[in-house]
Amino acid sequence: MDYSDSFTERFGLVLREWAAVFMRRSMRDFVQLSKQSGLSMSQMGTLFRLYHGGFCGVSELADHLGVTNAAASQMIDRMVQQGLLERAEDPNDRRAKNISLTPQSRQLVEASIEARRRWIEQLTTQLTLDQQQSISQALHTLTEAARHLESTEITPGIVKT
Repeated sequence: MDYSDSFTERFGLVLREWAAVFMRRSMRDFVQLSKQSGLSMSQMGTLFRLYHGGFCGVSELADHLGVTNAAASQMIDRMVQQGLLERAEDPNDRRAKNISLTPQSRQLVEASIEARRRWIEQLTTQLTLDQQQSISQALHTLTEAARHLESTEITPGIVKT
């Protein structure tokens, strides 16, 4: 094994370790918010999907959650009754309904995002300015590579280019 293979292996290990720490923290915050709000993980996933992706229909939410349209529809009904989601007629197809967040659910998601922002802010105080600059450049490069990889991934039945 030459130096570049060894370095690539170590780099992969470091990346996996960082991803594990970040995901553990993110999931801990996600689960804590779920418990505090009394919402299931699927309900929380729905709120985050709508927050980041905007309104959508029942079948798109069902696909996102990996459940049937009927299961998604029942969950949405409960969340509408709880005041967490709104259902509106799709202007392009009167038979379809668009699902969106209410101000209450938007605040819930934003509280979770704010908790992650505070954790990252605390993390930055543990690093020198030089370390922050170096990591910032590396993360920018890593993000661009990940976006490129994501844009060229092949999903069964779907080819992205």
